[in-house]
Amino acid sequence: MVIPLAVLLAALAALAGVQLTRKPPPAALQLSVPAALSIPGQVTGVPWPRQGQAQLDVVGLGTLGRSGGHASVPIGSVAKVMTAYVVLTGHPLEVGQPGPAITVTAADVADYRSRIPSAQSLVQVAAGERLTERQALQALMLPSANNVAAMLGKWDAGSVDAFVAKMNSTAARLGLADTHYTDPSGFEPTTVSSAADQTMLAEKALKLPAFAEIVAQRKATLPVAGTVRNYNDLLGTDGVFGIKTGSTDEAGGNLVFAARLAVAGRTLTIVGAVLGQPGKDTPEQLVAVNAVTRKLLAAAKRLVRAYEVLPAADVGEVRAAWGGSVPVRTASPVKVVGWPGLRVTVAVERTAPGSQVRAGQHLGTVTARTGLGAVTTDLRAEADIAGPSWSWRLTRTS
Repeated sequence: MVIPLAVLLAALAALAGVQLTRKPPPAALQLSVPAALSIPGQVTGVPWPRQGQAQLDVVGLGTLGRSGGHASVPIGSVAKVMTAYVVLTGHPLEVGQPGPAITVTAADVADYRSRIPSAQSLVQVAAGERLTERQALQALMLPSANNVAAMLGKWDAGSVDAFVAKMNSTAARLGLADTHYTDPSGFEPTTVSSAADQTMLAEKALKLPAFAEIVAQRKATLPVAGTVRNYNDLLGTDGVFGIKTGSTDEAGGNLVFAARLAVAGRTLTIVGAVLGQPGKDTPEQLVAVNAVTRKLLAAAKRLVRAYEVLPAADVGEVRAAWGGSVPVRTASPVKVVGWPGLRVTVAVERTAPGSQVRAGQHLGTVTARTGLGAVTTDLRAEADIAGPSWSWRLTRTS
């Protein structure tokens, strides 16, 4: 059977019409964005102490660095951070509120007097004196009263031994593997920890508003002792707002500290610990530990800032089925707050490009995330993709 030419031409024309009017298939988006990035460079020039231990953390970001290892060493009155933490978790206190009263007993007065010959940090107490929970914590954390540490332990747990057991169970629950307490004041050299553990504990304690409020106070007034001052001479210097000093012959000079740091329009919290600094007596030890701490905070100020982890650059292409393609570019640089070497996770969300791609077309997002939050930039086509040719349309098979 011979098909008339007119019919054949009509069929071909119809087929051509179908081919020419078919919607082109969607373009393919190809990206080369890694799942994680690191801030370029490495941390250098941190003036870690030549002896003892130290650690610097930035809350939300992690550990900037440490020195001296994880050995369990005497910590002196830094132990009172755990004493306050256990008391406040068992007897929560609102900011500015006094809390329940603690009555000083004759046994408490005898304990106070028995500690005087060993030159411990103390505050005077009198039988029948009533200290609020807040005042007792102020006596504990500002002038570092060892006798009030024992009083708080008995008030909280019924006996000092029972309270020390609570301190150790809390340390285990928090994962403080280098830490063991034998007394609530830290006067005993068998109360030991590490800079890493004390930094971790300090971050936990600062989440208690009353704790953060008390350790930031320069002075307080107690019923019998009168006005007492905070032994932390760094308060108000270099952004420092806490936390606790500690010194004994065995422990040397120690400081657990917290400081605020303004970076890229936000306020960060630096928490750290310096342990085991030398000195012939408490004043000399505290001068030494303060000097180390100030140098570390200056280094943190230099290192912790906004860094570009992804430039405004081509990160892939969008390709049409007929062979045309254009680059895909991040709309703006991605900057995160951190320090050299800090690892940053990256997530990509794609938007289907469709069959026609225009310059500036939104093709998705790239998000860099740290513990401080996320920074996102758009992905956009750099130019139009020219439409398919007549020959491609007529001969396409899919």
